[in-house]
Amino acid sequence: MFDIIIVGGGPAGSTLARLAGNKLKILILEKRSFDKINLYPGQKCCGGLIAPDAQRMLATFGLGIPNAVLISPQLFAVRTIDMQNNIERFYQRHYINVNREKFDGWLLSLASAKAEVRTECVYHSYNEKDGEITVVYFDKGKECKEKTKILVGADGAFSKIRRQAFQSSENAKRYISIQEWFETEDSMPYYGAVFDTEITDFYSWTIPKDKHFIVGSALEIDKKPGERFDLLKRKLHDCGFRFGKSVHRNGAFILRPGNTRQICTGKGNVALVGEAAGFISPSSAEGISYAFKSAMKLTKALEVGSEGFAARYRRGAGSITGNIVVKNLKCPAMYNSFLRRYIMKSGIMSLDIIE
Repeated sequence: MFDIIIVGGGPAGSTLARLAGNKLKILILEKRSFDKINLYPGQKCCGGLIAPDAQRMLATFGLGIPNAVLISPQLFAVRTIDMQNNIERFYQRHYINVNREKFDGWLLSLASAKAEVRTECVYHSYNEKDGEITVVYFDKGKECKEKTKILVGADGAFSKIRRQAFQSSENAKRYISIQEWFETEDSMPYYGAVFDTEITDFYSWTIPKDKHFIVGSALEIDKKPGERFDLLKRKLHDCGFRFGKSVHRNGAFILRPGNTRQICTGKGNVALVGEAAGFISPSSAEGISYAFKSAMKLTKALEVGSEGFAARYRRGAGSITGNIVVKNLKCPAMYNSFLRRYIMKSGIMSLDIIE
């Protein structure tokens, strides 16, 4: 019997296992294998940029990203394009450019030194009886069961554990994130942030990655996302972007919490971390730092013991929830067309690029 079974071996699940694995018997169930690392993420629609908040958490953990995980170019500026107001600005901000599959695989390898990791495992369901939780999953197609005292959902924005355990919880607004990879020989050393309500009420992005160029957007599910993504590409072309051969396209759900009721850390013997709990920035959709933070808060709650850990975790995670409240207060400056025009026109904190 395990002390904790974690469903999901991404940054949240692997960090929890690494931090808590010294004292507790932990099993991670991860659906990916990491045997063959692909440049194009198969399960996660993510450009693979480590933002400053996530960098700070890596520093807090005393971790340095290995060279094998990095990918060129490293980025030091954001090219911000306001299509509605026809304004473009550059802002200084450092992102670490990584192969996301290798990054997740590296984090999981750190966890595997302290916890048991089973890959190519697909979670199915759980049931709880007499204080014990039986987890049902499929290991390479074969049905398996394991018992645990605590079940942790680290299974992302469309968390199956959250849907099973907390059906009455209020859900954050969901977007479909679409990304397309193009071959390119052009050097475009900027992360691009694109704002245009004709495309989405959230935002779109461009990312250079080795000899590829990524175009992505967080699109409203019920507003013809495919057509709007194609419109985005046409508009970027009109702005001077040139795409080579399309080599890959993928999609995934993204959450955008609008209030604290949409955050669910869990109850009883079931806990949620990372995006499964609703921890993601509503202004930028950055989630890795929140994955790290929520895993750390849950670890601290478990240090006292399993009795009452869920309440301690909820209180400890209050600072993360508060941060999301602050990010929501920041949203009008980014997503209100009038305010954004005023800020960008002023040129405050912007860079003059000299080529």
